[in-house]
Amino acid sequence: MGVTLVTGATGLIGSHVARALVERGDRVRVAVPEGASRAALAGIEDGVQVFAGDVVVRRDARRALRDVDLLFHVAGATTLRAGWRALHRANVLDTRVVLEEALRAGVERVVHTSAVAAIGPAPRGVTADETQGFNAARVGLTYANAKAEAEREALRICAQGLPVVIVNPAHVLGRGDVHRSSTELVRRFLRREIPIYVDGTLCIVGAEDVARGHLLAAERGAVGERYILGGRNFTNDRLFADLGRLSGVEPPAVKLPLPAALAVAQAFQALPGRPPITVEEVRALSLRWAYRSNKARRELGWTTGHHEQPLIDTIEWYREREPDAVRAPGTRQPLALRVAGFGTSRLAGVARALRD
Repeated sequence: MGVTLVTGATGLIGSHVARALVERGDRVRVAVPEGASRAALAGIEDGVQVFAGDVVVRRDARRALRDVDLLFHVAGATTLRAGWRALHRANVLDTRVVLEEALRAGVERVVHTSAVAAIGPAPRGVTADETQGFNAARVGLTYANAKAEAEREALRICAQGLPVVIVNPAHVLGRGDVHRSSTELVRRFLRREIPIYVDGTLCIVGAEDVARGHLLAAERGAVGERYILGGRNFTNDRLFADLGRLSGVEPPAVKLPLPAALAVAQAFQALPGRPPITVEEVRALSLRWAYRSNKARRELGWTTGHHEQPLIDTIEWYREREPDAVRAPGTRQPLALRVAGFGTSRLAGVARALRD
């Protein structure tokens, strides 16, 4: 039996993929940068071979790929607060290096982890699927642009003969996000660090479901094709309401029109220190990240659990991990924000009445 290599195995998705492979009985090798935390691999470290190195460096990538038959290239950066250079290196350059070296090494099968951001937000009133052309460049989101360019790199190398299947996870929640990537939204909710929000839609999916989708893509996916791995499409109102109901922490009180929210975010960024919300985060939150996963269900036989489970898992994870930082059930928003929220909702009602 050949080796199965997982890059990005110390992250949320990668650690769940590695765990699923160990449970399946694969000979698993995980690529871990020197000095990186291995906390996400707790419980399976004895079942994996750890390769210490940076796969964006060709020498390290070649060593990591020795005797590898199956590659899950999961490594990448997801934060909206990283600059273009960091996002380009972690998403585009590492994809180019790892997949070119996989082609050179004769790897028999590759699953490349992209993201729905590489597809872009859905038009108003519909959900997007794999046939949609990338349309997020117009909104200026560096993360989406980086993931789209990385996907183009994967397809370019696929055209040269590397058998690549692409998966596009939606917004992933679940246990084990030690680097606080996609679950940071829930963490900030629990800490009452979301001062404002806007209309928008977010497709939520569980990490365990996404890991299972990776394994199915390796077994059944068509080379050169991509598969959306998404779950429930939540409006921001519904997502925050459900997080509030499940956690007992009152949702953010101030919902603003997009121009006003952008102005507030710009003001926050002008102040010293880490802003509670950035312009790019507001822009991302305002879009319709709404998708359907019919293709993955039909061609891969992929299914998901209950749509609330990823929320529950993430809430429990942060309550266990940061018990003194997250707010207790029954916690309300600060009075000033509740008053501001009441005022903005009344003004919005008046504006709607005038339009009608």
